[in-house]
Amino acid sequence: MDSVQRYLQEVQHTLAALPLERIHNVVDVLLGANYEGRTVFTLGNGGSAATASHFACDLGKGTITPGRPRFRVIALTDNVPLMTAWSNDASYEDVFVEQLKSLMRRGDVVLAISGSGNSPNVLRAVEFAHSMEGITIGFSGFGGGQLSTLVDVPVVTSNDCMEQIEDVHIVLCHLIATVLRERMREIEPPVSSTSDTAEVRRESEECR
Repeated sequence: MDSVQRYLQEVQHTLAALPLERIHNVVDVLLGANYEGRTVFTLGNGGSAATASHFACDLGKGTITPGRPRFRVIALTDNVPLMTAWSNDASYEDVFVEQLKSLMRRGDVVLAISGSGNSPNVLRAVEFAHSMEGITIGFSGFGGGQLSTLVDVPVVTSNDCMEQIEDVHIVLCHLIATVLRERMREIEPPVSSTSDTAEVRRESEECR
């Protein structure tokens, strides 16, 4: 077996071993956040930073469904001037938590991505999210790292190759966004007040 075949086979085996129940849990948490108007924050370092930004794009645009409110989602990896300011003036370990201090409200969701599961800035963000009574989701690899023990919903990619872990994480983002869109189309949103009705109509008009 050559290197190309081996790499692809290892990714296939990793995908087949994903914890499906945990993925369903992630979908449920994000769907609940959408129903309740909560904000979802995504974050990560390096390749995981790119995945965090990509997932925010998929949630913010790829899940748009006529008649349903859109996702409130912010990637904490996108504001480069702010990230460098906090890194320079405080520390890189605080680059995400300081942003959350300005933006996060109780009950919001933090989705943290870390191949190793041990990135200090990611872990600090999760700890802060808990102090805000938020819900935390973690995508990690290898053995899960500390992240898998801190978050409410851990999804561990059982693999020791960072590149393949990151491959699977982007698959997870696409998978979850696709399932969310399907479920949002299936479920009729509850309308409990005049203001809610107006909001639903306004969102429907925006999506046409």
